[in-house]
Amino acid sequence: MKKRDIKKNSGQKKESLVESLKLPKDICMGAMKVTMTGNHEAWIENYRGILEYSENLILLQGKTCQVCFEGTCLSIDYYTNEDMKISGCIACVRFI
Repeated sequence: MKKRDIKKNSGQKKESLVESLKLPKDICMGAMKVTMTGNHEAWIENYRGILEYSENLILLQGKTCQVCFEGTCLSIDYYTNEDMKISGCIACVRFI
């Protein structure tokens, strides 16, 4: 079995265990948590880094995926190692 297949299988087993025990995925799996208030504010937890930042696009790296915010007048109001707040007119949120 290839190393990549082993990692994939162990990740699936871990996710199954977390689901069966009804544990929060954001804490146990390191998944990003996105909370939005309308289309003007978003709070993101468990991100790894900022990949791209402009007035029309903010691209963030998570542990298992990337999330892209598109819109107008976008800005990062604050950020720490664990969370951040994005504000502006958010038109689209995509998970890549």
